[in-house]
Amino acid sequence: MDQKLQSAVSESANVAAKPPVQPKRLGPVMGFVSGGIAACGAVTLTNPFEIIKTRFQLQGQLTKVDESKKIYKSVGQAFKLVAKHEGIQGLQRGLGTAYIYQLCLNGCRLGFYDPIRSYLNRAFLQDPRGNNMAINVLSGAGSGFFGALFGSPFFLIKTRMQSYSPAFPIGQQYGYKHIFDGFKRVVSESGIRGIFAGADAAIIRTVSGSSVQLPIYNWAKRNIEYYNLMKEGTLKHLTASSISGFGVCCCMQVFDTIMTRMYNQKNKELYKNPLDCFLKTVRAEGFFALYKGFGAHLARIAPHTIFTLTFAEQTNKFFLKFARD
Repeated sequence: MDQKLQSAVSESANVAAKPPVQPKRLGPVMGFVSGGIAACGAVTLTNPFEIIKTRFQLQGQLTKVDESKKIYKSVGQAFKLVAKHEGIQGLQRGLGTAYIYQLCLNGCRLGFYDPIRSYLNRAFLQDPRGNNMAINVLSGAGSGFFGALFGSPFFLIKTRMQSYSPAFPIGQQYGYKHIFDGFKRVVSESGIRGIFAGADAAIIRTVSGSSVQLPIYNWAKRNIEYYNLMKEGTLKHLTASSISGFGVCCCMQVFDTIMTRMYNQKNKELYKNPLDCFLKTVRAEGFFALYKGFGAHLARIAPHTIFTLTFAEQTNKFFLKFARD
C-alpha cells in the first residue's frame, strides 16, 4: 500500500514538474503568407471603395471648387457614376496590383507583428508573452514600416491606375494598361528612384494605422472576453474588427490623403514632401480638405479590417496545423 502511495505521489510530482504546454505560434514566413492571403480576400470586396476614396482625395486639388460643380458628391453617387460609365472594370481597376500590395503590406504587418512583439517583450519585460500597450503599439508601427516600404511601389502604380477615368478624369491621368506597363513607364520617365516616389508619405500613413490596428483589435477582444459580452466565435471577431477599423480610419485619414496626392503627381510637380503637401493643401483648401473621402475611406477600411482580421483568424488556424511545436 505504501509502495502504491509512493508511486502515485511520484507520478504527481512528475506531472507537476512538467512545464505548461506553450501555444504554437506562426513563424515570420507562415505569418507573412497567412496575413497576405487574408488581406487579398478582403481587398477583393473593398477595392471599389478604394477607387472612390482616391478620386475624392484628388478632386479639387489645391483649388476651391463649388459644391455644385463637383463630379463626386457622395459615396453612393460616386459608386453609381463609376459603375454606369466604367462598369465592373472601373470599380475593380487596379485589383491585380492591389493583391500584390496587400501581400507585401499585410503580409509584413500581420506576419511580423508577433515576432517583433515577442522580441520587445523579452527585451523589456523578460516575458515573450507579455501584454504591454506601448510595446503593442511599437510592434504594430514596426511591422507597418516594413510593409509600407516593401509595398510602396505597388501602391504607387495602384493609385495611378485607380485615379484614371476615361469618363471623368480627376488629377494627373496615366492610363497604365497593367502593372508591368506602369513600372516600365515610371522607370523610363523617372528612373528606378521613381518607383519609390511618395514612399515617405506611405510609411507615415501605414505606421500610423498599423500602430493602432492590432492593438485596438486585441484590446477590444480582451474586453469582450473579460466582461463576457460574447461567446467565442465569428461575431466576437467581427465586433473587435469593426472597432479596430474605425480607429484605424480616424488615425490614417490625413496621412492617406497626403499619400494619395503625392503618389498621383509626376516628378514632384506639386509637392516636395509630405509636409509640403500638408501645408499647401491646408492653405489652398482648408484643413478639412485632408478629410476628403473620409466616408469612402471608412466604407473601405472598416469592412477591409473586419474581413482581413476575421480571415486571418481562419488562415492562422490553418497554417498552425503545419507549425512546429
